[in-house]
Parts: sequence; structure tokens; C-alpha cells
Amino acid sequence: MKLLATIITLAVLATAACSGGGGPADEAATQGSAEKKAMQPMIKITHDQAARQVDVTVDGRPFTSYCYWERLYKPVIYPLRAADGRIYSRSFPVAMVPGERVDHPHHLSHWFNYGDINGIDYWGTSDSVNLESGRYGRIVHRSVDAISGGAGTGVLEVTMDWQTLEGKKQLSEHDKIYFRAEGELRIIDRVITLTAGEEKIVFGDTKEGAFGIRLTRSLEEPADEPLRFVDEHGNITEVAQLNNEGVDGSYLSSEGKVDEKEVWGTAAKWCILTGTVDGLPATVGIFGHPANPTYPTYWHARGYGLFAANPFGWKTFTKGEKELNFTLEPGQSATFRFRIVLSTDKLDATTTENLFNRWTAEIQ
Repeated sequence: MKLLATIITLAVLATAACSGGGGPADEAATQGSAEKKAMQPMIKITHDQAARQVDVTVDGRPFTSYCYWERLYKPVIYPLRAADGRIYSRSFPVAMVPGERVDHPHHLSHWFNYGDINGIDYWGTSDSVNLESGRYGRIVHRSVDAISGGAGTGVLEVTMDWQTLEGKKQLSEHDKIYFRAEGELRIIDRVITLTAGEEKIVFGDTKEGAFGIRLTRSLEEPADEPLRFVDEHGNITEVAQLNNEGVDGSYLSSEGKVDEKEVWGTAAKWCILTGTVDGLPATVGIFGHPANPTYPTYWHARGYGLFAANPFGWKTFTKGEKELNFTLEPGQSATFRFRIVLSTDKLDATTTENLFNRWTAEIQ
């Protein structure tokens, strides 16, 4: 309820600030807007070139970082912190956190890539695969183009290239990334523009994509299969069954689908994952914007903590009923907008829908 009241208040203030007239009501709206801005936390963005990362803080406290470390084969946003400092994303393979799984080393925090670009796999690239096979590509950070901080919002613009391991560029990517702090919410908006190089680019329909997050253990669905995980001593241990104490993640989509068994492979405008982290309520949400070329997106949402919006893999998700093979002609561009929401509450469908509607009304 506290979060819903905050959303309603922000909407009212935004409406007042946009009203015309120039009289007392307009002056009151202007004052209200100034007061609202003064109450917002300050977001600062700092480029640490030596560390190959861009750090984001909220009132001096760490929020996240845009990391373009060589070992990862792609830039990532790591970690995903809530307003109270809790980390919702998985840390493996960068850090060995007790209780976390050690599967899929290419799943780190938050990333954007895809598993079939003219046959090249950008999704699964890591040191654990045969990089000599010619099947894999890497996304190379090229430049930090702009940085700005401010009250409630900071903006980072970056450019990167999608290229084969032999160095042939297939796509260029320009991102405008907004980092936002609103009360108990932390928000990351990405406006991603992909431009084909000198050849036609086909995004072959596959489940392996695209706007992905890997969550911490407690946000997974309970599981009973044999697993390898990090024990309390920081060592990798294999067990017949993981301890499910405190593990209570549950998906909910805008279409009312619940958990992996219903959500995976279905299309929806938004999806959230609720549960607990460190014994306290938590929500991670992904929204896809109606202006996206392939809206609504399909969901590659797994119970083991992989949470991904996939706008390209139609054939896989519909069992062959639809086929997309999204294509860019040489030099052609396409823009995709996605939002990540991190809440310290367990959001419900109504509150999430309100957040989604406010976002789509603001960004055209």
C-alpha cells in the first residue's frame, strides 16, 4: 500500500506540473515540482576507466555498475541492488556466494544479447565452451558517449559492437541507460538501438535471449534435483538436493500466468518475480514497451533464476506455430525499450500494471 500511495502521489504531481494556465494553480504546480525534485535522491555516475566499469550511486550508496570486463565477453550491469542495499542478482562467476548455483557461467546479473545472429551465438559465450568452434561471438564495449547525474535520475550512453571471435562486426549497439530512484523502487531503463553492419542480419528464432537477469538463490522456485552450488566455505559442492529453506520465488505475468510452468514461452507486456531476499520481501520486474518492433515479448523465465524477455524467439516458444526470423538489412536499425524494476515490497498485479502504465505514458 505504501508503494501504491507513492505511485499515485507521483502521478498527481506530474499531472499538476504539466497543467497550463499561468495563474496560482500553475505557480503551485511549479512549487510542488520543485519540492518533489528537492526530495529526490541524487544519482551520480562515475566512469572508472582503469577498472573498466561505470559506477552508479544513489545518495553516495552503491546502486550498480555498467561493467565491460574482458573476461565476460559482453558488458553487464552488476549487481542489481534494491533501495535497502540487498542484492537481488546472482554473483557467480564473479564472486562465490554461499548457496548460489554454479551453472551457466554466462548468466551474470543483467545483460542483453542473443543466441543466433546469422548462426553466431552471443548468449552462451564463456570460458567454459569451445571458443575455437567458430560458433560464438562477443560484444565489445567501444565507448562511453555521455554521462549525466541528477535528482532521481542518471543517464549513461554507451556504444558497443557485436562481433565474431575473429573480429568481424555484425551489429553495432547504442544504449541510453536510465538509472532511477523513486522511494523504495530502483529502476533501470534501457533504450537499445541495434544497427546492422555490411551484411543482412537474421535473428534466428531461439529461446536463448535476450534481455536477461540471473537472480540470487532465494528468488528461485524451490527445486529438488541434484545440484552443484557454493557451500559456506566458498567451495563448489555437489548435493542430491539443495536446501530450499527461504527459497520462494514466483513469477507472475500481465496475462495472469504463474511460475515457470505457465509463464515460460508465453507472451506478455510485463512479468514480475516475487519472493524474499535475506528474509525480507522482494520483487524484480521486466517491462517491454509497446513501441518495440515485436511487442509483446515472449518470456524465457526459468524456475532456477533465469529471467529473460525474448522478443525474437517466436518459433521456439510457439512450437512452430509462428516464426519470426527478425531481420535487419545492411545499415538498418531497430530500437527496443525495456525496464527493470527492483522493489523492496512484494508487488501485486494491480500495482505492477500501474507502474507499467505510468512508464508507457511517459516514454513515447
